[in-house]
Amino acid sequence: MLYKKNSEEILSEDLFKNPTSEYRGTPFWAWNSYLEKSELERQIDLFKEMGFGGFHMHVRTGLKNKYLSEEYMQLIKGCVDKAKSEKMLAWLYDEDRWPSGAAGGYVTEDVRYRARYLLFTPFKTAEAKKSFEVSAGRTNNGTLLASYDVVLDEDGYLSSYKRIGEDDDAEGTKWYAFMEVIGESDWFNGKTYADTLNKDAVDRFVEVTHEKYRSCVGDEFDKTVPAIFTDEPQFTHKAVMNNSFDKMDMIMPWTDKVPELYKKAYGADIYETLPELFWDLPESKPSVHRYRYHDFISELFSSSFADNIGSWCRKNGIALTGHMMEEPTLRSQCAALGEAMRSYRGFDIPGIDMLCNNHEFTTAKQAQSAVHQFGYEGMLSELYGVTAWDCDFRTYKHQGDWQAALGVTVRVPHLSWYAMGGEAKRDYPASISYQSPWYKKYSVVEDHFARLNTALTRGKPVVKVAVIHPIESFWLHWGPNDKTAVLRESLDERFENVTNWLLEGSIDFDYISESLLPTLCEKGSNPLRVGKMKYDAVVVPGCETLRSTTIERLSAFRDNGGKLIFMGDSPHLCDAVPSDCGKNLFDRSQKIDFSRASLLNALDGNRTVTLRYANGRLTDHLIYQLRRDNDCEWLFICHDAEPFNKDIDYGKDVNITVDGEYAAELYDTQNGDVSKLTVSYRNGKTIIPRKIYGYDSLLIKLTDGKSDSAEYKEPDDAPEGKSVVGLVDYELDGSNVLLLDTAEYKLSGENEFSPSEEILRLDNICRERLGLPLRGGSIVQPWVSGDIAP
Repeated sequence: MLYKKNSEEILSEDLFKNPTSEYRGTPFWAWNSYLEKSELERQIDLFKEMGFGGFHMHVRTGLKNKYLSEEYMQLIKGCVDKAKSEKMLAWLYDEDRWPSGAAGGYVTEDVRYRARYLLFTPFKTAEAKKSFEVSAGRTNNGTLLASYDVVLDEDGYLSSYKRIGEDDDAEGTKWYAFMEVIGESDWFNGKTYADTLNKDAVDRFVEVTHEKYRSCVGDEFDKTVPAIFTDEPQFTHKAVMNNSFDKMDMIMPWTDKVPELYKKAYGADIYETLPELFWDLPESKPSVHRYRYHDFISELFSSSFADNIGSWCRKNGIALTGHMMEEPTLRSQCAALGEAMRSYRGFDIPGIDMLCNNHEFTTAKQAQSAVHQFGYEGMLSELYGVTAWDCDFRTYKHQGDWQAALGVTVRVPHLSWYAMGGEAKRDYPASISYQSPWYKKYSVVEDHFARLNTALTRGKPVVKVAVIHPIESFWLHWGPNDKTAVLRESLDERFENVTNWLLEGSIDFDYISESLLPTLCEKGSNPLRVGKMKYDAVVVPGCETLRSTTIERLSAFRDNGGKLIFMGDSPHLCDAVPSDCGKNLFDRSQKIDFSRASLLNALDGNRTVTLRYANGRLTDHLIYQLRRDNDCEWLFICHDAEPFNKDIDYGKDVNITVDGEYAAELYDTQNGDVSKLTVSYRNGKTIIPRKIYGYDSLLIKLTDGKSDSAEYKEPDDAPEGKSVVGLVDYELDGSNVLLLDTAEYKLSGENEFSPSEEILRLDNICRERLGLPLRGGSIVQPWVSGDIAP
């Protein structure tokens, strides 16, 4: 249990003012050079000075100590001991770089455990392609699985197909299905990524990695060592054909046992219907075989990887945390995972990553929904990555704020460099550590979020609305771009719109995964009980197909008076097969068009919190989280976008309305102070007026019962401005720096120097001229190549 202090009946003001380590950030600590115990201990002291509560020991490009060696494990143990003495937390990381599964190549030394894929091609042989990271490219090392005669009609739809012999002629076009093993890559130290669809391969990964950590620091599991981070697990990415008549290599995830396990699941031979994975049927008729393949691969991946590792973690008293690959859109998660939410059942602290200051509300809401429904105690985010050296504290606060509103409690700032020599200096900036001149001031960021976490990890979420996740309808359209791309783009646009409309319309909600629903909801009722949550209203956002188990539970919910809302057309499929079941449910439910206004109007009676400007309009860039904690509620409000002008901000008057009558207190996360808020009451609701500025966030404690005062007073906490005219004196905080980032060059034997150019561009130019591989981080690690000198 991470948040043991939350068992106290109330949040003490002392803990709020001075949060302990478990509530604080724990950065990715880039182990990217030759590691020495004394330097590791020095940097742990710096982390504590910066306000962090711990660190993730994360191998990056540049590591020179042999990964998982006795020397390496003693450094791990030394850091755990140091963390324990400082009352900090030492978080484990399960891989040499990423994605997780190959253990730096140790697992995939054995060819049986290397990633595989299905190659569907009209070319029996062709030029092999070098693969990068986990991308699949033809290797010509495959095993022929089947051959096909494929006939397309004049519009490019699948007119007919049949299996034929390897040497048989085809009436249409002959296609071959091979199973190939992914090619070797420098990124995996001359080996490959692991077969994450193969439980035996994942078992080997656990044996090599997790068991090693258990033998070294297992006595500190669930103490100083709370969790182990898994990073971007995935399968070989699915491809789609550009045009139906194209003759091109097509790749789909596969493993040796797919035919056997598919037949066990569906009683069918997957080879008999394989072409339906790649071409659309006439008139875009839905293919149940395509749907079943995507569902099958999703389940095989989740059970082999997350379920498998999560089970080991729970048996050994350590939490599984981390994040999946490519979660944000329907397309991205279909390609890399099948379905993002399904794997969260194997985690104890599910997570996300948020790079480049992106605002992926879908990514966060999927993970938060699983956290709510499974009753997990926290949610992790790897954040701030690729935000460059000039990202300021305002943006750090903003990005952390909106993610906190969407459930994040464990912050993993990306990235804190151990060193910055060689390839390490080319890693994604900035380094949130001693290399940045502001590191001594950074604690103001971590103090804010630590105080926020003391409240937002308590109690239970108050969410009354659920939305059926549309990923399974998306699977139906994983076909050629000329037939399905526009529709897939529309489905993704709708997915994003529904998420944004609800959040920015101050209606919090959870997504329901159809694959998880049968386990989390044994039978329908009103409210609809899904795991630890109860929903008064459920939205079906234009799904074409619903599972029979979903229809059964939603029917019972509706029969008992539950508010069931269908957006757009009725489902015409059940388990991807034509059926009237969905339409029958549609006909006796509330029906609205697919628009923001219709959705918000339909759910107006289900609001718990309403955020409006003083002119009566709903706010458009404020979101919230509400939690019930014994006899009080915690309300957190923040912006979901940065102001247009970061430096000029006049603030906006906002009325915060909450169902119920409460006394309100402002918990100031900047300084730890607590003060009463003056409120008013109307029709059983509490109204809190507030001027909110561009980077503001509010943590409000709502205690049951009316306040003594009901008059609003303008807050006087806005800082006074000061005009500066003319020159001012200043001095440097540190040593001056001369930036050397451009140069001229010439090769041996050349007379003239080149024009001035950026160093990184020059490096590429010289390497191309000399026939050397380009730098890009994808190098064999020094601990493998032998470059291990300190």
